Amino acid sequence: MPSESIDSDENPRATHRAPANVGRTMIGEDIALTLKIVVAGGFGAGKSTLIGSVSEIRPLHSEEELSVRETGSGPGRGDAGGAERKTSTTVAMDFGRITVHSGLSLLLFGTPGQDRFRFLWEELCEGALAAVVLADTRRLEDCFAAVDHFEGRRIPFVVAVNRFPGAPDHTEHDVAQALDLDVGTPVVLCDALDRASVKEVLIRTVEYAGRMHTARLLASVG
Repeated sequence: MPSESIDSDENPRATHRAPANVGRTMIGEDIALTLKIVVAGGFGAGKSTLIGSVSEIRPLHSEEELSVRETGSGPGRGDAGGAERKTSTTVAMDFGRITVHSGLSLLLFGTPGQDRFRFLWEELCEGALAAVVLADTRRLEDCFAAVDHFEGRRIPFVVAVNRFPGAPDHTEHDVAQALDLDVGTPVVLCDALDRASVKEVLIRTVEYAGRMHTARLLASVG
């Protein structure tokens, strides 16, 4: 799918650098809160699908056609049924936005899944509150790099297991052990095609990030 242009007020490069207004003013006036969430994971894990399923604006996808060598012939693991059927790949980022409730909006930035675009991750993670690592149980090793990236930069993240048809049925505990996650890192099962399921993942991510950032703040002053 070719790249789509978006209006300036939805420009992700401008938006993802804008500081969020937090909480309420001293006179009790409500302030809108906008938070940045990064969505990462391996090639074909469903990142573009997840953002597209939940975004209330037309999502931005920056994609290019895959070569025969890049498509490969491995086991099915694509956004809608198999990476071998994918004809394009994200080369810069995906972008979407969702209003969770009145006063709280999330900006979603999807990272490119292929190793050759890994240099873009630092830019996309700038200013992020938290991240979602999308995992496919048929190829859990594909999300090792994302887990290492966020752990190394102390960015709170939730692992969301995208339940593909025919994929091994592992529990959240199994996945946490296989990825050697830090104690307390949430693992949730989801369907990247289902808006309600994706929204629940995002809510869990914001809640977990809030607890982590609060604990770090208290530790720094205590």
